[in-house]
Amino acid sequence: MGSNRVQTINDQFRQTFLGGRVVMTASVAAMADNDRRTLLSRVRHFDEFTSENDPYGEHDFGSINLGECRYFWKIEYHDPTLTCGPSDASDMATTERALALMRAGGRQTSVRTRIGVGSAG
Repeated sequence: MGSNRVQTINDQFRQTFLGGRVVMTASVAAMADNDRRTLLSRVRHFDEFTSENDPYGEHDFGSINLGECRYFWKIEYHDPTLTCGPSDASDMATTERALALMRAGGRQTSVRTRIGVGSAG
């Protein structure tokens, strides 16, 4: 798996929300519209990758503080049937991406809300 290619694909997906699915937990979906828009903008512009939060250099995870809360986002890789991981996350033809956004801590309700599906072209 080409980590630099995966990083580039993940950055493009995260910055545009095109080329995969963006899903959120119920607690994120229930946020005030302005707060949720701010959080999504901070995900798109996230650039605080370090060797501790990005040990493989794939830019697939981030942590954001907003107000009194901390939120995590994570890009997951799946095969086209969404039943298992892909054989090569750098192959866009055989990899489906999903960016999950959740509030840290506490009990999480299952991820349900999809806000974007598209093709990176």
